[in-house]
Amino acid sequence: MRHLRVYGHEEAAKLTYFGLYALQHRGQESAGIVASDGRHVVEHKAMGLVPDLFGEEVLSKLKGNMALGHVRYSTTGSSLLMNAQPLKIHHLGKTLAIAHNGNLVNARQIRAQMEDEGSIFQTTTDSEVVLHLIARAMKKGLERAMLETMSQVKGPTPW
Repeated sequence: MRHLRVYGHEEAAKLTYFGLYALQHRGQESAGIVASDGRHVVEHKAMGLVPDLFGEEVLSKLKGNMALGHVRYSTTGSSLLMNAQPLKIHHLGKTLAIAHNGNLVNARQIRAQMEDEGSIFQTTTDSEVVLHLIARAMKKGLERAMLETMSQVKGPTPW
């Protein structure tokens, strides 16, 4: 695991920071936290180690009672800030953020098909493919969009 979420705590970002600090050994390339109060969504992502990226000034700006954090090392996609997670999008008047660990074995095929149909990608990660699939089905509601998305992506076969 390289991500975590905190929900229902007024200092969710700070708790997320401590969790990411404990998970730092799982990814030392970049780290990010997205926090929300249910109306506003704020984020901070950067390249480097958790304690170097999240000082008190940064954490004080990540307000909200829910937060999602991620530490990264590259499995898919280059070691660039644009690939740091969580990934956040705005779609149909809503903000959605995800953090994803691992690789999708059919991500290249899905991405190629989406690009042929006009999708524009901002990162080189498998995780962005998931976001695009969710966005395409969001008019059906988040739960249905997640179910449809998960039915389309394939993870690696277990040993």
